[in-house]
Amino acid sequence: MKLAVSLGQTKAPHGVILVPALLGTEGKERAFFLLQCEGSHEGGENLRREFSIVLTHAVLEGEGSGYERLESALKELNGLLKGFLLSEAVQDVHAIVGLLEQEGGTLHLSTVGRAEAYIIRDGTALQVTEHAARGKAPAAFMQIVSGPMQTRDHFMMSSQRLLRTITPAQMTKMVMHSGETVVQTILSALNAEKETACILHISVLALPEKNTDAPAQKRPPLAPRMLRSHPRTSRRSLLSFLGAFAEKIEWGGALKRARMGEVSRPLKNLADSLCASVRSFLQDLYDPDRKRRAHLLLLAGCAGLFLVIWMVIQLSLVNQKSQTRGELALLVKQINADISTAENRQLAGDTDSANAILQRADDRARQVMTSETGLFRSDALELLERIKSKREEMNRIFRIVPPRVMANVGAKKPDVVAQGFIGLPSGEFLVFDRQNLFRVSLNAVEDPTTLGSDELMLDATWFPRFQSKVFLTTGNSVIEIINGQPTPMKTEDPAGWVTGSDIKAYLRYLYVLSPERKQIYKYERLASKYGPPAEYNVNGDLSGALDMTIVGPVYVLRDVSSPSAPGHREVTKLLRGEKQTFTIRNLPPKALDGVTKILKSSSTGNFYFLDPEKKRIVVTTGDGELGDSLYLKQYILDSDQVGTLKDLFVDSDDTRLYVLDEKKLYAVDLQSK
Repeated sequence: MKLAVSLGQTKAPHGVILVPALLGTEGKERAFFLLQCEGSHEGGENLRREFSIVLTHAVLEGEGSGYERLESALKELNGLLKGFLLSEAVQDVHAIVGLLEQEGGTLHLSTVGRAEAYIIRDGTALQVTEHAARGKAPAAFMQIVSGPMQTRDHFMMSSQRLLRTITPAQMTKMVMHSGETVVQTILSALNAEKETACILHISVLALPEKNTDAPAQKRPPLAPRMLRSHPRTSRRSLLSFLGAFAEKIEWGGALKRARMGEVSRPLKNLADSLCASVRSFLQDLYDPDRKRRAHLLLLAGCAGLFLVIWMVIQLSLVNQKSQTRGELALLVKQINADISTAENRQLAGDTDSANAILQRADDRARQVMTSETGLFRSDALELLERIKSKREEMNRIFRIVPPRVMANVGAKKPDVVAQGFIGLPSGEFLVFDRQNLFRVSLNAVEDPTTLGSDELMLDATWFPRFQSKVFLTTGNSVIEIINGQPTPMKTEDPAGWVTGSDIKAYLRYLYVLSPERKQIYKYERLASKYGPPAEYNVNGDLSGALDMTIVGPVYVLRDVSSPSAPGHREVTKLLRGEKQTFTIRNLPPKALDGVTKILKSSSTGNFYFLDPEKKRIVVTTGDGELGDSLYLKQYILDSDQVGTLKDLFVDSDDTRLYVLDEKKLYAVDLQSK
């Protein structure tokens, strides 16, 4: 047979390996393969070398018919592909392997992935390979197609689908008119579409001369698919795999016996029996008379396998549940030990360590609660209650149940959302929302009044020296209520009032906190206006400032949250504008997290911090000259009727605490606590 074989490849992007290869000697049998995969250059080169070695030894140098030699080679290549893919040396393999029997004029092909082959005969292009009906094709050679070749046949093979770029009619035209340059013509078309592939073209120029002494044999007529798929291939492949498996067992047993000096062959006999049983079963599957029995055996085997798997899963679940029960029981034991240890640390005066141990016990109890098994859940609930009680006892946390309502502002205006309130010397209070003022006297709420301005109120304070109420509004203006009359106040600064979020009065000065500028501005109150502002802060960090209180020194509550510590708060102390040392000692973990207000009623009074979401007030001692404050206790308004807390006030004797939510004003007696 006289053939013309040409091959080539497109440009390969980074990480893609393309290998077209033709093996054998011209005039004799020729083997070939096209390989396309992703991976490193080293992995692709190793796979190319293994393909060449296997096809050379098993196909070109092997014995038997061409079909059997190729089938044997494909089994080895399947093992190679599996090993390379499992080791991740290469991925996404597409390949086509073939054998040309020039004496008989027969072509054998097998593909992996999206590789394909076409035959062009009598001006018609037909695809002779198949792909998986749906889903991703398995990375293994599953089928061999074979068929005779005729003079003037053309075979076009590619590692990728050609029909994405050219039609069958265009392929036929290229083959008929391009001649020996057909490969380059197709590669140019693929490169233009940025497709990647290996190409091989076989042109049959002349068949072998017929033996005139032998009777002429008629070739099969042209069929829609010239290369016939062998139905026995998958069966042969399975039997070959089992045979190879048996050979491996026998070889391993022989090697062991050689080392131990044994002469028995039990493993080989077992493998032979297994292979014989499998062959008999497969023959029954294809036998019309016995396939019913084989199908019943197959169903029975599947049912038995399912039962075995179910039993294994149940045993595994039982073992896992037993193991989980033991782990949870150990956690419960450790939680009890942690609670006892925390009590001992508290008695020894080490409150910080006791809090840390209780937190660890709390985390363990919640781990038991979230267990999917549901075991020891009631024990965990009881332990959480014990931990909560012990923590509140140790940290002096008092729950006010229910808090005493001093005044209900919502009774006068149901949709009111209070923003804050001012404590007046006469024991009265002035509650305000964005637009309205509510005077509270002797537990009674008067009808609301306004400032007579369209601007909204941001904050307010009591100015003791001038007996006036001062309001900061959204229009960067300050309004005072003097003798019951709202009066807009001017400043000598031509730029007007600075933008701020909080105001406080001390002596004859009004202080405005401006978080945006990280500054506190100090305005002197004159006869009927305010002087120009002076910057009070000299070297303090006021970033994230939330609120301030003034009793000589200025104390600024700051938000210093971070991803690792959300809601964290710190206090910066300023005296004459310069930063001073300030520390709160014995503070429970995260005690100040989430607080938004700070209050100190007098120079010798305590500090009060308001946490609006958790409905609590944290109390610490005054700091004195050394700047050290000590944690005292916490109050929690434990009632569902209490909303989000807005503001707080303490009388000058630190005997009663007043707390405001959106609609109600509450009173808490401090001396009894």
